[in-house]
Amino acid sequence: MFLAKKIIAGFFMPLSLGLILFLIALVFLYKKSYFKSKVFFIFSFFWIVLLSYEPISNRLLYPLEHSYKALKTIPKDIKYIVVLGNGHTTNESLSITSQLNTTSLNRFLEAYRIYKNTSNSKLIFSGYEGKDATSHAFMQEKLALSLKVNSEDIITLPKPKDTNEEALAVKKLLKNKKFILVTSASHMKRAMLIFHKHGLLPIPAVTNHLAKNKGYFLSRPKAYNLYKSELAFHEYLGILWEKFKTIF
Repeated sequence: MFLAKKIIAGFFMPLSLGLILFLIALVFLYKKSYFKSKVFFIFSFFWIVLLSYEPISNRLLYPLEHSYKALKTIPKDIKYIVVLGNGHTTNESLSITSQLNTTSLNRFLEAYRIYKNTSNSKLIFSGYEGKDATSHAFMQEKLALSLKVNSEDIITLPKPKDTNEEALAVKKLLKNKKFILVTSASHMKRAMLIFHKHGLLPIPAVTNHLAKNKGYFLSRPKAYNLYKSELAFHEYLGILWEKFKTIF
């Protein structure tokens, strides 16, 4: 189910849809249906260009990233900080900060900031190994230990593959206790939906904002903006999927 969900979702990403339109254009060109071929070539071109344009990509991502405010005032009675997993590549020749991707580092830094401003709190790192040999939770733990976080203040959940499995693992560990939930701003809306569905009591702590404004019109298409559009598509599809499961 996990793999099938990833494969199906991949077909609905901006670049994938643009390439599908391009392939359809090539099929019509092969069949010498030139008008239809031109139409799909134009659609393919403008689809990719528009979603690579900052005002478009930022407006897709902005509502997601600003669903919750930054956690500037840290509750003093909360003892658990849950950090959702993302990505890494184990390579012992690199610093641990280079082995974790940028999203993971931002999540870690926000959790570490909260940890340093609370007393007797514990960091809970989550995430499986993915295509790697080492679990993501272990990699985050490794970074925490390198920054002199006490080992007894670290809990790892190395098995969860996605947000739903992370919520179930946290529920098993914390039961009905409140906790701070750290994840990317774009992912928080879906994460809160899932955690609430399982009866959990998370306090959102957003980080890793990519759409800090609604974009500048005097900008040019960039691959980075296409990435932001893809991130937004991924989250909107995920939210729709969770609502679909609730109905059926």
